[in-house]
Amino acid sequence: MKSLDSSASKKADGKAEGAQTAGDNNGFFTPNSKSDFRAVKVKECVAVPKSKKLLQFTLDDGTGTDRTILSGIHAYYEPEELVGKTLIAITNLPPRAMMGIESCGMLLSAVCEENGEEKLNLLMVDNHIPAGAKLY
Repeated sequence: MKSLDSSASKKADGKAEGAQTAGDNNGFFTPNSKSDFRAVKVKECVAVPKSKKLLQFTLDDGTGTDRTILSGIHAYYEPEELVGKTLIAITNLPPRAMMGIESCGMLLSAVCEENGEEKLNLLMVDNHIPAGAKLY
């Protein structure tokens, strides 16, 4: 896992570019909505061409149809280290186009500051948890 180079990767408001928080009431995520949290398995993860931040995830969400989610976390993870991991996603968000690719959900992560640097950790769970398992 890599830490974010704060001088090159933060927007003027101090937030990592592409990152969203629960307080971002931009229509994509509403803190009071009835979010559907599911375990998802990473089948494929690639860097989005022409983007320094975005990773494109192909996920097994237990429905039998692959789900695509984009996340602005390339400063923290290389795509190949995430393949095969079980992550947590919000799966009932409206689709949102980024860089011409439709993203259908949001991966959950925890952000903290360590030694003056922002760190991001995707929420990963035990690989024995099946794709599509609902979190309560």
